Amino acid sequence: MQKTTTIGFIGAGNMSYALISGLLKNGFSAKNIRLSDKDEVLLSQRQVEFGVETFTDNAQLAAQCEVIILAVKPQILSNVCKEIQVHIHHQPLIISIAAGVKSNDINRWLGGTAPIIRTMPNTPALLGNGATGLVENEAVNNQQKDLAEQILSAVGQCFWVANEDLLDAVTALSGSGPAYFFLMIESMSNAGVALGLDEKMAEKLSIQTALGASMMANQNNESARQLRNKVTSKNGTTQAAIESFQDQNFEAIVSHAMRVAFNRAKEIGFELGADE
Repeated sequence: MQKTTTIGFIGAGNMSYALISGLLKNGFSAKNIRLSDKDEVLLSQRQVEFGVETFTDNAQLAAQCEVIILAVKPQILSNVCKEIQVHIHHQPLIISIAAGVKSNDINRWLGGTAPIIRTMPNTPALLGNGATGLVENEAVNNQQKDLAEQILSAVGQCFWVANEDLLDAVTALSGSGPAYFFLMIESMSNAGVALGLDEKMAEKLSIQTALGASMMANQNNESARQLRNKVTSKNGTTQAAIESFQDQNFEAIVSHAMRVAFNRAKEIGFELGADE
């Protein structure tokens, strides 16, 4: 990414905060970052935190930037796009992190010729450990793909998918996925308390176990199945627990939950795109 590339964020919420923090940590200059939001108090806070130029007028920001990151709630994305439409004749790269809204709808609201990369980050991006799925429309060139990947890589790992339908699968897996693990931590903690552990200890043990297991999986060349088999001694406690999970059809429960999330992602896309 060229140090002179001007990046504008529309929406000053948590994901913009994470991305701007990541870019600055990676050496990108605050003077080339723009930020707009209707919330003047939040804008003032971000200006103090980052030293970036701020705007309450989205159109004014859009006219100045080579990359525009749409970081607003999906329900207001159509209005934002229509607001900046006449100010993007210079064809900036548009990166959307708004969940569910399809590229074709964003493109329609922007006038029909915009290079658009739609992304699905997840909340661990706030800690620099995110997982982001990306897909580009036909107007995006390779240089713009590289640029988008550099920006999103500031908060974690990036994964390109072959078509937009697969971004719904990313939503079901990594987009919603942190909540699945939080539920597992919560359930394990509650079970530990039921077995006699102190509540705080049970929760800390659950969190540390989840962290350690994730680090082992991330830093090991073996598959999750292989790692599971390694820690499952024959006739031991782990085997008893795993067999109990499997008796309750654990894999099917997970598969069904992700299918439901996948279908809902599709439904949301149709709902949010049906503006006319």
